[in-house]
This record gives sequence, C-alpha cells and structure tokens, in this order.
Amino acid sequence: MALNQLQLSLQFADIPYAARHRNALPRHKVTRWIRHALSDDAEITVRIVNADEGQRLNKEFRNKDYPTNVLTFEYAQATQERPWVMADLVLCAPVVAQEAKAQGKTLQAHYAHLLVHGTLHAQGWDHETSEADANEMEDYEIAILKEMGFRNPYA
Repeated sequence: MALNQLQLSLQFADIPYAARHRNALPRHKVTRWIRHALSDDAEITVRIVNADEGQRLNKEFRNKDYPTNVLTFEYAQATQERPWVMADLVLCAPVVAQEAKAQGKTLQAHYAHLLVHGTLHAQGWDHETSEADANEMEDYEIAILKEMGFRNPYA
C-alpha cells in the first residue's frame, strides 16, 4: 500500500515528564501513524502541550474550559487545485497520559490512536454530527490502527 506524503513538524512544549512523552513519540512512528490515516498528502504540525496550554486552546477555540486530549486545527482540506491537507494537531500530554493509564493502554498506543483520530478530523471526518458518522469514523480508526498492529482502542 502506497502511503501519502507528509511534511511533519513535531513540537514539544514544556511538559511534565517530557522524556516519557518524547520516548513514546519518535518522529518516524508519528510519521507512520499519521500517514496511515491520510487520504491525501499533508503538511501537519503536531504539538505536545501541558495542561495550561491545552486548557487555554480548548477554551479559546471550543469554548470549553478544560484541557482535552487532542485538538485539531484544520486549515485546508485537499482540493483539486491544492491536493494536500494542512493542519495542526495539539495533544495535551497530561490528559493523554491519564487516559492511557485509565484505559489500560500504553502511552504510545494512546498517542497513535489520538494522532489517527486528529488526522481524520483534519480531513473532514466528524463524529459529532451523527451517530452514523461517529460509528463510521470509529470503525475506520479501528481498521487503521489494526493495520499498524494496534488493538481496538474502543474495546
């Protein structure tokens, strides 16, 4: 299977337990996880943030006053004139770590899932529009992750 091209910027803010998160997110794996979820070529920035930055961004852009696991900022979906996706994916390290522990997953497996999830959002997928859309997106995430050797993140 030929994967789409990705220009990736991987950024780490000042986060607690930075080495643990950096070790879970080697650049080559982040690239692989995102590329498996791409339908088109892309320019994506992945930024790993602390709870304060995650909460500020969630409040500013979603009007929700708490840090969340992943925020997707889609700037452009692929079109015939410009056949690539442009987006930022912001992941809140403390939330991701807390969720991974609560769900009995490795930190790396949870990051892989959230990067696939955010990449799908960057391409127009939306699980909040209807139950059918949510089920379709969830099924697609499961298939992508299975292809890369990860178990069903919803099981």
